[in-house]
Amino acid sequence: MSRQQIIMNFTHPPSLDDLEVIVANACENMPDELQAYCEGVSIVIEDFPDDVVSNDLDLDDPFDLLALYKSGKEISPGVERKTANDDDVLVVYRRAVLDLWCETCDDLNDLIYQVIVEEFARHFEFSDDEIEELVARHHQGML
Repeated sequence: MSRQQIIMNFTHPPSLDDLEVIVANACENMPDELQAYCEGVSIVIEDFPDDVVSNDLDLDDPFDLLALYKSGKEISPGVERKTANDDDVLVVYRRAVLDLWCETCDDLNDLIYQVIVEEFARHFEFSDDEIEELVARHHQGML
């Protein structure tokens, strides 16, 4: 019996632009429970959190933060203005995501989807059980 294998060869890691496309696709396919929160959100891809975010979140290692949802009402994480001055933004940190991807060997699209679902759900105070169910339900729908 002959077995044919397809070998994928990545010569370069996904760029900021590549991840922006993957994140946008993930946002378009959010579970119904999160879909309303995704509308109008700007997507920003950065390699690492800046010093302000690192200090505000007391990060020991920039690889600890995969994504961050920032409300237009927030001056910094956890500190809100009375009125929104900016758009809501989802920031995805490329280097941390790629590091996790290398560690887990998961499909990059699935990994990014899970990171984004978890970030939105945590920001909007879904429980850990609800988040796990959302991710599992979507993953089953993809099989």
